[in-house]
Amino acid sequence: MDIDVVVEDVMSLDPELLQLPEVSPVAFKASPQIAEDLFSQWLSLSETGRLVKSLVDDAKTGASFNALGNSFNVNAAGSTSLPSMFPAGSAPPLSPRSSSGSPRVSKQRTSPSSLSSPLKLVSEPMREIIPQFYFQNGRPPPKELKEQCLSRTDNLFNSHMDGLQIHEFKLVMKEICKLPSFFSSALFRKIDMECTGIVNRDAFIKYWIDGNILTMDTETKIFEILRQPGCKYLTQIDFKPVLLELLSTHPGLEFLQSTPEFQERYAETVIYRIFYYINRSGNGRLTLRELKRGNLVAAMQHADEEDDINKVMRFFSYEHFYVVYCKFWELDSDHDFLIDKENLIKYGNHALTYRIVDRIFSQVPRKFTSKIEGKMGYEDFVYFMLSEEDKSSEPSLEYWFKCIDLDSNGVITPNEMQFFYEEQLHRMECMTLEPVPFEDILCQIVDMIAPEREDYITLRDLKGCKLSGNVFNILFNLNKFMAFESRDPFLIRQEREDPTLTDWDRFAHREYIRLSMEEDGEDVSNGSAEVWDESLEAPF
Repeated sequence: MDIDVVVEDVMSLDPELLQLPEVSPVAFKASPQIAEDLFSQWLSLSETGRLVKSLVDDAKTGASFNALGNSFNVNAAGSTSLPSMFPAGSAPPLSPRSSSGSPRVSKQRTSPSSLSSPLKLVSEPMREIIPQFYFQNGRPPPKELKEQCLSRTDNLFNSHMDGLQIHEFKLVMKEICKLPSFFSSALFRKIDMECTGIVNRDAFIKYWIDGNILTMDTETKIFEILRQPGCKYLTQIDFKPVLLELLSTHPGLEFLQSTPEFQERYAETVIYRIFYYINRSGNGRLTLRELKRGNLVAAMQHADEEDDINKVMRFFSYEHFYVVYCKFWELDSDHDFLIDKENLIKYGNHALTYRIVDRIFSQVPRKFTSKIEGKMGYEDFVYFMLSEEDKSSEPSLEYWFKCIDLDSNGVITPNEMQFFYEEQLHRMECMTLEPVPFEDILCQIVDMIAPEREDYITLRDLKGCKLSGNVFNILFNLNKFMAFESRDPFLIRQEREDPTLTDWDRFAHREYIRLSMEEDGEDVSNGSAEVWDESLEAPF
């Protein structure tokens, strides 16, 4: 049975390996049947059976053997026993055999081991060891990193043998964890699961080193500290402890400690801004992927290092919060912390059209968090205001694209743009301004955006153009449309001076100056403040 198996393997060999001087290679090409006949005759010989049996025995014992050499010897010794296809002396001469031989022979000659034992090469393949690349509980720290962390931990806890209290935990965050200091309370409570009020050395090592938090990147560390057990995302509530600690410890926010209600509003505004820019899915569940794609961690580290909180313009600026809150308070005439259509239409000195306000309150761009029908809450207003004042950001483009896309088919057609522009055209006529026909506006928009197809505009087209925000201003914000047409030289110069600032940063700065001037003006009229210095007034 073993011989039969090996015989089948031998039959699959290249006929050229038989080295038959009686047969010309040309004959093989002309009549392939010749090779099969020769195989059949050769396999029927008794010498062939003994050869195959010896090869099988050698393979079983693991002995080294030379199949090619043996086959050659058999042919040389008993060549007379092979039947001849040609009459004696009439066989044509063989052509000179090249050193490379047949492709099969050349493959076997590539390694010395293949000459001695081709079957052994197949039976003993090389094994490649692949290092472990997935760790269910995180990658364990390297030995050197672990020893360094243990050394710093020992130095810190040696003077606190009984453990650290929550107000003493900031040193751990700065010296060992290398995270913003206002995460200390969140990490403390994460380790102190039993609420003992003390975290000792062993408990910290168990969580930070044995839990493999040490080897994680900064974004993943923050994500693990903030998220609730069993959750794969962060919610707005998860950020509350961090913001409360920031308010109680940051030197730039000390003045708010006497007004707890504004501390709460500041924390809410920061969280709303974080989710507006970072939670791109808009479902209120911030994933680790979204956290890594955003710039939140860099802004947190900046806030921890900078004493002037207003210099941290990403998310944490108090001036930005002040502008948002004051704008909301101005529109909320009855101060019930809700805004309706009639309130919102007054925004920006009646800059918006009724049609776009209707679309906002239809909750097409974003579902309202307010539970009262026809009312917009503070969080909804924050999303609206950030979208209105910085139409260059991707969240803003998505917000307004949904408003203009009346049939929600993913494209903006000329008919949809004309529907919104009609009210703009009517307002220009009422204000005795020279109206611009829609046909001219459409050509201007197409030239500005350069869409892939001229018969409609996609969100991708808008995101690929730096001037796409002007399209929405043309369609529903008359004040900004006229400012764009006049090309205010001051605004152009301001943009060139600091291109790193966003449209929102510039707007918030102008509005804060205006609001502070109005407040100081009221104080002057009441005799409670010094006269405003005209040199500080903004030139607009």
